Amino acid sequence: MIQDILDRAVAEGGLPGIAAELRDGDERWFGTAGAPRERDHEFRIGSTTKTFVATLMLTLVADGLAGLDDPQPGGTTLRQLLSHTSGLADYLRFQDEVNQYECPTPAQLVAIGLAKPPAFPPGEGWHYSQTNYALIGQLIESITGRPLSRALGRITEALPGTYLPVGDDAGFRGPHGRHYSRLHDPSPDAETHDLTELNPSPFWAAGGMISTIPDLGDFFTALLRGDLLPPHLQDEMFTTVPTTDWLETGRYGLGISSLTLSGGETVWGMGGAIFGSWTYAYGSRDGRKILVANTNGDWSDPIAIFTELLEAAFRS
Repeated sequence: MIQDILDRAVAEGGLPGIAAELRDGDERWFGTAGAPRERDHEFRIGSTTKTFVATLMLTLVADGLAGLDDPQPGGTTLRQLLSHTSGLADYLRFQDEVNQYECPTPAQLVAIGLAKPPAFPPGEGWHYSQTNYALIGQLIESITGRPLSRALGRITEALPGTYLPVGDDAGFRGPHGRHYSRLHDPSPDAETHDLTELNPSPFWAAGGMISTIPDLGDFFTALLRGDLLPPHLQDEMFTTVPTTDWLETGRYGLGISSLTLSGGETVWGMGGAIFGSWTYAYGSRDGRKILVANTNGDWSDPIAIFTELLEAAFRS
């Protein structure tokens, strides 16, 4: 059934290619459709980056180097940054200002976000904002004394295809497919652009990482199983708040989200979108069953396709 969904995503949805892996205990199923995809191909994971950054930040909290209620810029707290309840404006919504820099620094990205009126006072709503995670990335660098790309090694050491590119490094370290985008043009005859080589600096801690299907499966299995954080911080991470103008059945914790499927099942993980690449990685709360999917095109409603995959994978 999952293979049928992949085939239809290409044949009917017009996507260039899609790949998915379902893990159920020790069993693995991997399938593709369209453009050739290998299981170990690297791809850009967009906002799934946030889960890695949040996990690293919580390990520093576990070390006693920061507190969830510590004050942060903009009158917020670390907890509010992690959960998108800070109200801070999203710097990516001001693309013209971001584009004035050939390779924007984290400080420049944060400055754009902090200069705009907040969506609401800290803690009084929910607003998805890249500025939150740029601030968290800066905090990690301040605490560790290391660039975020290196500090993340604490979380990614056992994940060979997972890393944050440095600066404006537009390439990949390992084997990868092509990434195609229509640049948000919804018209049927929209031009398709090859954006495999992409300057990741505007996305950084909020969405700049690269990974692979097996690495994402390993990471979310370990995270959901409780291998990466002490129990009290695992509980904090998985305490969710309602979202607005986001995924229809989604709730958000500290860098992780939950989705309620039509049959009542709740799955946990994160999705990510960046030009030319959309990713979903969601699993059961105990980490026994995980679905990871990626498409190398950013049109034809990938969220609907991923939701159909989740429904098929987790149907009771």
